[in-house]
Amino acid sequence: MDNGIDTGVVWWQVYPLGFCGAPVRPTSEGERALTPRLDRLGAWLDYAVDMGVGGLMLNPLFASETHGYDTTDYFRIDPRLGDDASFDRLISGCHERGLRVMLDGVFNHVGRSHPLFQDALAGRGNEDLFSITRRPDGSADYATFEGFQELPALNHDSGRVADLVRDVMLHWMRRGVSAWRLDAAYAVPPAFWARVLPELRNTFPDAWFVGEVIHGDYARIVRQSGMDAVTQYELWKAVWSSLKDGNFFELDWCLKRHNGLMRTFVPLTFIGNHDVTRIASMVGSELAALGATILLTVGGVPSVYYGDEQALRGTKRKGLGGDDAVRPTFPAVPAWMTAEGERTYRLYHDLIDLRRKNPWLARATTRPTHLANRSYSYDSRGRGGEALQVDLRLDPTPHATISLGGKVVLEVGH
Repeated sequence: MDNGIDTGVVWWQVYPLGFCGAPVRPTSEGERALTPRLDRLGAWLDYAVDMGVGGLMLNPLFASETHGYDTTDYFRIDPRLGDDASFDRLISGCHERGLRVMLDGVFNHVGRSHPLFQDALAGRGNEDLFSITRRPDGSADYATFEGFQELPALNHDSGRVADLVRDVMLHWMRRGVSAWRLDAAYAVPPAFWARVLPELRNTFPDAWFVGEVIHGDYARIVRQSGMDAVTQYELWKAVWSSLKDGNFFELDWCLKRHNGLMRTFVPLTFIGNHDVTRIASMVGSELAALGATILLTVGGVPSVYYGDEQALRGTKRKGLGGDDAVRPTFPAVPAWMTAEGERTYRLYHDLIDLRRKNPWLARATTRPTHLANRSYSYDSRGRGGEALQVDLRLDPTPHATISLGGKVVLEVGH
């Protein structure tokens, strides 16, 4: 489903626990104490608006044990970030600046200490919310998210789980949220969302729902679930891999598949997020600039992960703390930027400005006009006959030229 409301928005994605400097693995009650760190993010809203984005995508805000994806209370802001008043200040600041707000809904699983799960585990009720098997010795086994015992999976066949998720989403939408990222949507049966989302649309017809899906038949999942979009991981992979290997044939192949998706729905596109190594770390800042050029000149709903607009580095690693480097703390105010960071920020500003002036790009498809290992040109074509020409070159140094109606409108890396 595509309600058409948010497809023209460029989102700025922020991982609040990291951005605001909250202790991600608290070891004391003092580290869990109520601290209004969300106000730190509010100080950066003008920076986001100046860049040109139209929405703020927030990774988990709800009370959790550690990283935000182990929820303990869906109806409470994590005290490490603040409280309801902190949230309201952030929402007001966004709305005053014309920014939409998207929340991250972790509805595949909860944290092990969630009261509902603790009740179910102890046999005190709510067992239908989870999939628990009792052993003869009195111990219990339960379904988890990808084998992590600290992340018990919700039972999506339960009508009470559907009611819970609906109530949570409505609660926050009534407080100013207009879109949802549905975490681990690939692990939730599409039929569950087909049951929940229509009720939300009855109350909020302009809401936008995007599911985190990594592999699989994107179009089928959208069709069966009723979501508006899914995350376009195929394009993310093709962008950095093509640039790193000097093989634009991979990107061309992916864009053909991307065209097919665009005929069905408008996916969420990105070249970085909170779960992956930063593109500047994978390919360097010069090639990352070409990645941004691709992201913002092809069809889709682009999201920019905080720090990528400054060519920040960060490598994701396995094990405890492996995400820390890609989820950094930002300063209290946006008063710093390296020379490289400023150049990259201006590039993102110019690319987003171009996209805002040509909103048809959200639904554009591409047609290659030149293809070689280390050079690639394509037209992005709108449904009304509009066309943008993009020319990418890796030699002698990485650069790109963007033209509209035969006139050069932006040069990258020249």
